[in-house]
Amino acid sequence: MKHGKKYQEAAKLVDRSVQYDTAEAIALVKKTATAKFDETVEVHIRTGCDGRHAEQQIRGAVVLPNGTGKTVRVLVFAKGDKINEAEAAGADHVGGEELIPKIQNEGWLDFDVVVATPDMMGVVGRLGKVLGPKGLMPNPKAGTVTMDVAKAISDIKAGKIEYRLDKANIIHVPVGKTSFEESKLQENFDALMEAIVKAKPSALKGQYLRSITLATTMGPGVKVNVAKY
Repeated sequence: MKHGKKYQEAAKLVDRSVQYDTAEAIALVKKTATAKFDETVEVHIRTGCDGRHAEQQIRGAVVLPNGTGKTVRVLVFAKGDKINEAEAAGADHVGGEELIPKIQNEGWLDFDVVVATPDMMGVVGRLGKVLGPKGLMPNPKAGTVTMDVAKAISDIKAGKIEYRLDKANIIHVPVGKTSFEESKLQENFDALMEAIVKAKPSALKGQYLRSITLATTMGPGVKVNVAKY
């Protein structure tokens, strides 16, 4: 993959053989952001887990104290009183059965997170093939299958993010924007790492966190010292 001039200039600021402490890594990541838009700061955590074993799966959610800097659109599957509750809590879209053909046949995906009440999971399950691969399927572990839709919505809007292993056993999550102050990115990073450390599967033998890399949308990766975790 060829990188542009800006990327190459930014990459010169990063010593690839060094694992930086978090504060230095955050400062560097902000310095290497050269795009014209407000880039997202992402964390990529390579784990020693083997996600093919259920007992080594990692999945959960954490509320970042300073949010992600992104406006998150929430779709809620609910019925009865829960429809009004979801609307009052600020859901962007609320519905039930009637949304199935819209998503399945028309490819409507104007939402970033899906929340569902448990009694709607039979309906939502029919969308597994569409929502599953996109990581949008509601899940009790992530707090997106719940009767307390109001709390779920306010948490998500406040900056709740979901983390899970991908096929390569890596966790990818946003922790803010390059426009955030360093201290705010640090608080978000610390909240994320605390949750990830707590989520360590008890069945795992050997090293849990193999590498942690911070990067912006368009910038080079900066390695973070794993030792303290």
